[in-house]
Amino acid sequence: MYYIGLAARLLLVLVFLAAVVGKTRRRSSFTGFAGSLAALRLFPRRLATPAAAATVAAEALTAVLLAVPATAGAGLALAIAVLAAFVAGILAARRGGRLVPCRCFGATSAPLGLPHVIRNALLAAVAAVGLAALAAASAPGAVHPGGLALAACTAAIGALMVVRMDDLLALVPTPR
Repeated sequence: MYYIGLAARLLLVLVFLAAVVGKTRRRSSFTGFAGSLAALRLFPRRLATPAAAATVAAEALTAVLLAVPATAGAGLALAIAVLAAFVAGILAARRGGRLVPCRCFGATSAPLGLPHVIRNALLAAVAAVGLAALAAASAPGAVHPGGLALAACTAAIGALMVVRMDDLLALVPTPR
């Protein structure tokens, strides 16, 4: 169970770090993210920049909490809350008929939709599994290199697929 929890934490750290870097690597990235939040019309337009800053701060805090073993439980719980808020926001925007580009990991032209809801729900499920694994198993006396390598590789591949999801979905033809 320890390695399952470790893989979940590593995957989420990588995803949340990619989100923070994607939104902050250039001023235009952050401005674009704030603009996408304004376009969602979930709150007054004047709150878009503070909401963008709060989102980036929550994602960064989540990554830090997940990276420190002593705060991993809090990080997993915060990940679930942040991801649930993302799901709720996307669903509310879609119900309002708003097609806003996903700025989750930086600039993209893919509009927020059901794939993003599913992605965030699956990430929340990963966090829940990580939380259950953390509760069920303590760290082994000696970490097995094979278990560590498998957890790290699984997390890296999973994070890459999550971060590049819009590109992967663009490869699949959509029925007309």
